[in-house]
Amino acid sequence: MRCRAARTIRDRLGRRGAFLLILGIGKTSWGLGFLVAPHPEPRGLALLTSLAPLHCWAWVWVAAGIATTGCAFLKVGRDALGFVTALVPPTVWATAYTVAVATGDYPRGGWVALWYLTSHVGVIMWAAAVPEHSVPPPPRRPQRGKAP
Repeated sequence: MRCRAARTIRDRLGRRGAFLLILGIGKTSWGLGFLVAPHPEPRGLALLTSLAPLHCWAWVWVAAGIATTGCAFLKVGRDALGFVTALVPPTVWATAYTVAVATGDYPRGGWVALWYLTSHVGVIMWAAAVPEHSVPPPPRRPQRGKAP
């Protein structure tokens, strides 16, 4: 029974949906990690913490993760919101780290920004452009009493 359920979910998600599901779970986990940690290190995030406390930015990750996860189950063509939502937190954080480099607050921030821009933003944009191949419908079971 579990295998049937797993196959149904896999078939429903497709490649793009599976990617969005993984992204959504990851973003939600990342945000929850900042909420659970007593005092996470905000180095390089002065731009963000000047606007709101770090736990508020953690909720941005959580909200984006939940929205991305929800969009994983939408049909291809309607899942674009999931990719856009997935782009928001890493883009905001890459911007904050870039500003930290420009102001001299966190020289290492350039490498962190580059990491966010390549391993997050770049990969998300690439995955959004990858077409979902149409999967043929499952074969019908022959009806009783009728020849194939």
